[in-house]
Amino acid sequence: MADLDRLRIPRDQNGAARPAPRSRGRRYVLAGLALLLLIAGGVYLVRTGWAPEVNTTVASRIYPSQALTLLNASGYVVAQRKAAVSSKSTGRLAYLAVEEGSRVKKGQIMASLENEDLVAQRDQAASQIREAEAQLAAARAELADAAKNYQRYQTLVAQDLVSRQEYDAALARHDKAKAQVANAQALVNSARAALANAQAALEYSYIRSPFDGVVLTKNADVGEVVAPFGAAATARASVVTMADFDSLMVEADVSESNLDKVRLGQPCEIALDAIPDRRFAGEVHMIVPTADRAKATVMTKVKFLERDERILPEMSAKVAFLSRPLEPREAKPRLMIPAAALLSDNARHYVFRLEDGRVRRLEVSLGEQAGDLVEVTQGVEEGWRLVLKPPAGLTDGSRVRVKE
Repeated sequence: MADLDRLRIPRDQNGAARPAPRSRGRRYVLAGLALLLLIAGGVYLVRTGWAPEVNTTVASRIYPSQALTLLNASGYVVAQRKAAVSSKSTGRLAYLAVEEGSRVKKGQIMASLENEDLVAQRDQAASQIREAEAQLAAARAELADAAKNYQRYQTLVAQDLVSRQEYDAALARHDKAKAQVANAQALVNSARAALANAQAALEYSYIRSPFDGVVLTKNADVGEVVAPFGAAATARASVVTMADFDSLMVEADVSESNLDKVRLGQPCEIALDAIPDRRFAGEVHMIVPTADRAKATVMTKVKFLERDERILPEMSAKVAFLSRPLEPREAKPRLMIPAAALLSDNARHYVFRLEDGRVRRLEVSLGEQAGDLVEVTQGVEEGWRLVLKPPAGLTDGSRVRVKE
């Protein structure tokens, strides 16, 4: 009977079965698990729960023109006056005085062809002029003598002191001397024309600069044959290519839909990728009266209002079309931050700088405001990461997490 009583299920007063008492070991296991969970949660809270998530921004230098920009366009720097300079006659290049980057003046000799024969022809023509002039001088002397003799015979024949035949001979001599003078003068003119022709032929052997400019490329070397049009297979058509740097402009493509924002004389600001530390003032010089059907754009030429030796043809450029001209104080970039990064306390302004997961509270001095941006004149340096919209309770030295 005792064994049967041990097999009986214990029940409460209502007859329901009662659970068996938990073992002591099970309670220890559950308590250990709870303790581990508490420790893990504490570690997580220490590492993350106490560090609020924040957004950040970067202090950067921004040109004030960005607030005045109506339209942006990209293009390239193009010289409006450029030339591929070649010779007017065919010959072998004997002299070359320029190279890439050489600055030349209008009329300066940049190269020359072999011209010894042309120099000889010029010298011969000059000698013929001197010979003709000497003949003219002799003819004039003969005319002067014949004229005096003729005048004497006019007086003598009137007094019947000489025969009519002698008078006629004096007259004939005078007329002949006049004809000789005219012939000598014609020879002089012919010799001068021959000299001009020889001088022109010699001049064609010199290759001169057509305008003030800079040599861009050198296409031939001494010893090569050059020709006006490169007709021969081995002849070079041009010796150098050059451009007038004073005629540099930016040719930018403007979308047809934005063409109403562009007008002649409109102030612009030009930024060159090759010169990132400076922006150049410009204005719209020309709106080319035709559109590109394939790109649905219209070419706009923007001229530089200031020159810089670093500006070169074919540089890529970006043009900002402005609503008004920039003032002198607006020509330089300013250190700007979003207004949402600022905190104010009794007319003082602060920002939180992010450093190695913690923030530092810094007092700053402010300048002008441009839209959502504020100029910082003191307290912040370019490139610093700042907390955007600092949460309440953030203090100097607080640990924060940056939102991804």
